[in-house]
Amino acid sequence: MNIKKTVAVLAMAGTALTAGVLALNASAKGGATIGTWGFDMAAMDKAVKPGDDFFRHVGGTWMKNTPIPPDRSRWGSFNMLAAKSEEDVKNLVEDVARKSNRAGSIEQKVADYYNSYLDTAKIDALGLAPFEADLARIANVKTHEELASLIGEPGMPANSPVALFIGLDEKNPDRYAVNVFQAGLGMPDRDYYLKPDAKFAETRAAYRAYIEKMLTMVKYANAAAAADAIMATEMKIAELQWPIEKLRDRDANYNAKNRAALKAFAPDFPWDAILTAGGLGAQDHFIVGSPEPVVKLAKLFRDTPIETWRAYETFHYVNAQADIMPTAFDDASFAFNGTALTGQPQKRERWKRATIALSGQAFLAPMGEAVGQIYVKRHFTPQAKVEMKKIVDNLLASYRERIQSLEWMSPETRQIAMRKAQTVRVKIGYPDRWRDYSKLEVKAGDAYGNRKRAGLWDYNRQVARIDQKTDKNEWGMAPQTVNAYYNPVWNEIVFPAAILQAPFFDPNADAAINYGAIGGVIGHEMGHGYDDQGAKSDENGVLRSWWKKEDEDRFAVKVKALAAQYSQYEPLPGVKVNGDFTSGENIGDLGGLTVGLHAYKLSLKGKQAPMLDGFTPEQRVFLGWCQVWRSNIREAALRNQVTSDVHSPAEYRCNGAVRNVDEWYTAFDVKPGDKLYLKPEDRVRIW
Repeated sequence: MNIKKTVAVLAMAGTALTAGVLALNASAKGGATIGTWGFDMAAMDKAVKPGDDFFRHVGGTWMKNTPIPPDRSRWGSFNMLAAKSEEDVKNLVEDVARKSNRAGSIEQKVADYYNSYLDTAKIDALGLAPFEADLARIANVKTHEELASLIGEPGMPANSPVALFIGLDEKNPDRYAVNVFQAGLGMPDRDYYLKPDAKFAETRAAYRAYIEKMLTMVKYANAAAAADAIMATEMKIAELQWPIEKLRDRDANYNAKNRAALKAFAPDFPWDAILTAGGLGAQDHFIVGSPEPVVKLAKLFRDTPIETWRAYETFHYVNAQADIMPTAFDDASFAFNGTALTGQPQKRERWKRATIALSGQAFLAPMGEAVGQIYVKRHFTPQAKVEMKKIVDNLLASYRERIQSLEWMSPETRQIAMRKAQTVRVKIGYPDRWRDYSKLEVKAGDAYGNRKRAGLWDYNRQVARIDQKTDKNEWGMAPQTVNAYYNPVWNEIVFPAAILQAPFFDPNADAAINYGAIGGVIGHEMGHGYDDQGAKSDENGVLRSWWKKEDEDRFAVKVKALAAQYSQYEPLPGVKVNGDFTSGENIGDLGGLTVGLHAYKLSLKGKQAPMLDGFTPEQRVFLGWCQVWRSNIREAALRNQVTSDVHSPAEYRCNGAVRNVDEWYTAFDVKPGDKLYLKPEDRVRIW
């Protein structure tokens, strides 16, 4: 997968690939986590032809027989591994908490943070007392300058239509920068406000009611009128924002300005106030994304009465803190953010949410690496890291071979593409150097204080280094996170420990399954370096134009054709995939599967792999790829995903990729007339 703005998931031709830890015939070793050789044959629905719906052919029976747990909005490979990670974190935190831990130690901080979140009896007993000072500060704001100061204050979870964050300078990978971007909405995307569909109208009505309910619970005066004003303001914000597909354009979203130019560019926003409050008063280097919306949103900020902003900030503060507020707030938040937005019928057990609050949010976990230090000691060995590195090297070698053989790329562009493949950084399992938590204070029984101090600690950590050279050893995900990413600015691929388990990777599984699964995922993340946006960074991570014009044109034709394919997919009546918005992930999936298959063939070094339960090696690569994506999802969650997620729904991550790979047609005897069949000239071949 790609991180917003900062992070977006090949030496010589003919390099022989080593098999690494992947056995030619793993069934002989035994011990595979899934089935006898890594594939769940009972999950298949053989009544569905592979050429009609490969997704359901591979996992249809499993999907029919596997209900979504009531505390989940979707259930599949990622979710099941995430649930395992939650259980693993729970067990290790409880083990740590049973011991006598030295004050100030990582163990003490992890245990106290987790247990304070679990202590709903104390949270309820305290009521709103911990939050009253923050709410009073919001209520006392009298000018737009005071409001900007409040928004910029570290540790204050405020919202704003113009957001600032510290990230990387995409044209100078060794430099941090203050990034300015459009923001301000409480629902997932502007489409939730603007689309006339009945379902979106229902969600808007539910959101308006939720706003009023939260304001009423904090005894906000004239809550109904305030909710109307907030809703009207967010509707205006949505109208002024760029659509999600335009936010992917890295060139359009890179506009460097010094402080004077920033203030002249959007003069209606109180820049001095927000920067001074955030400890950024001396900064003179800014990157403005979504520039046209920023100008208009700055004017909206100034033109909207301060009374409306006070109500707006009060609601968004409560919405952000609801899970550590009294139970009534937590329940109200779940009713909207859980049930209305994703269709999830039941709130998750508190301990599960405690693991997420502590360490499980990708890019946001306050103590992710604190928990990670303990997690990897139990669940990921140094040898596993070495073995995974071998597999990654195999995939990189495959990419190099394929780049060198591309017919549509000129030698000049290919030369830089090869250098980019040769210099990609690989991070596997866990960081080589852990984050220092010595200055973070965590207190037992203080859920509110722990979150506030953690937010302030992390913000101060970022501000303190803003004028220093970037730390390229840093990770954006904790080891216990079931995910992966590519960072174009540092030209790196990152695979946390928790994703390196079955069905993604199993050293006791058949090699073909592993190459289709983790090989496809590795290839996917590598592919982000060459998708329609990642390809804009050179081998050093610098955002610049390095393609020959004719190569860009040929590449654009292929990207457009793939986007057109995905834009035809309609997971819900009247709701189609946005092929332009999901383009980078779709390119990653196609490239990942293609390169994973190629790497598997090279790993055989001319040998013939045996049949397993009637399946050829090539068939097993495709089975491994689509086994990863099998899942069930609730309608509301699916609508949410199509509207706001850069990833296509799981069905199309399977079907959309395989139907563009020639070997799939041969492997499963797919013929004209089959529903997924594409004529050879209509198949998109990029890498």
